[in-house]
Amino acid sequence: MPELLERGFMVRVLTRNRSKVASRAWVDRVEIVEGDATSKDALDKACNGVDIAYYLLHSMDGEGDFVERDRELARRFGLAAQRAKIGRIIYLSGLHPEGELSDHLASRVEVGHLLMASGVPTAVLQAAVIIGSGSASFEMLRHLTTRLPIMVTPKWLGNKIQPIGVADVLDLLIAAVDLPPEVNRAFDIAGPDVLTYREMIERFAERTGLRPRKIVTVPVLTPMLASHWVGLVTPVPTGLAKPLVGSLLHEVVAGEDDLGELTGRPRSTLAGFDEALGLAVTAQDSTRRPEAGSVHPARLTAADPDWAGP
Repeated sequence: MPELLERGFMVRVLTRNRSKVASRAWVDRVEIVEGDATSKDALDKACNGVDIAYYLLHSMDGEGDFVERDRELARRFGLAAQRAKIGRIIYLSGLHPEGELSDHLASRVEVGHLLMASGVPTAVLQAAVIIGSGSASFEMLRHLTTRLPIMVTPKWLGNKIQPIGVADVLDLLIAAVDLPPEVNRAFDIAGPDVLTYREMIERFAERTGLRPRKIVTVPVLTPMLASHWVGLVTPVPTGLAKPLVGSLLHEVVAGEDDLGELTGRPRSTLAGFDEALGLAVTAQDSTRRPEAGSVHPARLTAADPDWAGP
């Protein structure tokens, strides 16, 4: 939100509960529509007169049939966007390989396809691990590394991942506004470095002055068991850890850099892992504070969950 407002956009926000944004620094600079994304009336009210719509809805609690829930939300939103004659939808999704996917990643892909099929030009930005305070994937990495000098891990911690800094994600989300109107497709977004999860743990420990971590891999550790383990040793809720752990079964490496080329932000100019990590763990005030121009998006803000690190 601060990035959009800084660039002069007039912004409307759809939220189920106005009180959830009441403490944000930007609350008096936006129009707020209170309602649920399952409601046709709320969606029509939110979409009316809008040129660009950011779709940032994800079911990540692991409860119930999240696949069907996300499918229905995407269908309803696509229809509302079509009725309102919105010019573009921009959706933040998950980077994924070809072939069979975890339920979580497969659902993200399906939502992108539904939005692209809505009749409204859609840009689907697909990211792997996002490096920044408050990112669930990053907080899992942070807490595992800081709390466990020795860890027994599944062998898929050797899978390749191409992370991206949160500041670059925001820049690309906003850059997508200027895509030509005929563009209706998915884009891979990622930083320049390809690492394994093990290497990210090792670099995190080195960057934050921790002793080298001892990592022992075992051949069998199911995603279910691994997610309970993550929930036990970190404050990341188990229901949130489960889909994230399931995603680590896949190697997630970008296959193209088309969005970077179209927007003048090629991957070679984005922050590498060490730079993005440095921004995320730089010493800062321990108190939670509203977003402001002086707060880097990689650092702790009032928008982050209680289990986010400093």
